[in-house]
Amino acid sequence: MNDEAVPDDAVRVVVVDDVHDAAEMLAGVLRLNGYKVWAAHGGQDALDLIELRKPHCVMFDIDMPGIDGLELSRRLRERYCDDIVLIAVTGWDIDDRRVSGTFEVVDHYLRKPVDPAQLRKVLPPLRD
Repeated sequence: MNDEAVPDDAVRVVVVDDVHDAAEMLAGVLRLNGYKVWAAHGGQDALDLIELRKPHCVMFDIDMPGIDGLELSRRLRERYCDDIVLIAVTGWDIDDRRVSGTFEVVDHYLRKPVDPAQLRKVLPPLRD
């Protein structure tokens, strides 16, 4: 977690994936595109980080042990309503019941590997 001060106008994103390399790689791409990003490596870690950092967007893998992506998205909607853009990122097929259940809660769904051009279309716009 990066402890440096975050400007009020920065677009803040939390990336959640239990696979550390996947979370860090996606976080790195977002940082290169100008977003302020933190990586979490599980659902509870994400909840703690989100409470601390107040992100504009949370991108998360659906398949995680413990608090999975569907449960994470439900908890975030319950606590923050529509104040946070939720983006599910998974390699699972769209017909999988866990994916379709998550669709009911999230704003966007992207397939792995994530296309950076598609990602920019669904992320909150950077502020000038």
